[in-house]
Amino acid sequence: MNWIYEPWPWYVSGPLITFVMFLLLMVGKKFGMSSNLRTICTICGAGKTTSFFRFDWKAQQWNLVVVLGVIIGGFIAENYLSNDTVVDLNPTVVTDLQSKGFTNAGDAYMPDMLFSKDVFDDPKALVILMIGGLLVGFGARYAGGCTSGHAISGLSDLQLPSLIAVVGFFIGGLVMIHIIFPLIF
Repeated sequence: MNWIYEPWPWYVSGPLITFVMFLLLMVGKKFGMSSNLRTICTICGAGKTTSFFRFDWKAQQWNLVVVLGVIIGGFIAENYLSNDTVVDLNPTVVTDLQSKGFTNAGDAYMPDMLFSKDVFDDPKALVILMIGGLLVGFGARYAGGCTSGHAISGLSDLQLPSLIAVVGFFIGGLVMIHIIFPLIF
C-alpha cells in the first residue's frame, strides 16, 4: 500500500491527462481554471455592471464541477494520500532558495514565507500577494486564459496563441524569480 503515497509517474499521469483532453476535444469543451472565475462572478451578478460577465454561465457548469473536483482531490491528497512532504531537491537549488529567504526549502512543497498563516501578519508579504493575485488575474484575462488552459488545452488543440502564451508564461516566471523576486525580498 506504500505506492498510494508516492507521486504518480509520468507514464501514468501523462496518458491520463491526454485521455481527458481527448474526451474534452471530442465533446467540444476547453479545459481551463481561470474561466471559472468569470462564471462565478456572473453567477454572483457581475453581469449587471459589466458586459464581459453577460454570457450563458449555465453552459460552463461542467467546468465548475472540475473546480470542485480539484478542491476535493487536493484535500484528499493532502490529508489522506500524503505521508511525506519533504521535496527531494538538488542541494544547489536548496542553497539558492535559502539565500533568497526560503528557509524551509526542500522541507515542504509550499514555502512558509508565502503560504503560512503568518503572511496575514506581515503587511509587506500581504501586499505582494494581493498585487501578485491582481497581476495573475489581469494576465489570465489579457492572455485569454490561464496556464492550465493554454498549456494543457490550447497546446493539445495545436493553437498558436496558446504556444505564444506558454512561452510568455515561462519567460515571465524566469524574469520574476531571477530578477524581480530578489529585489522584493
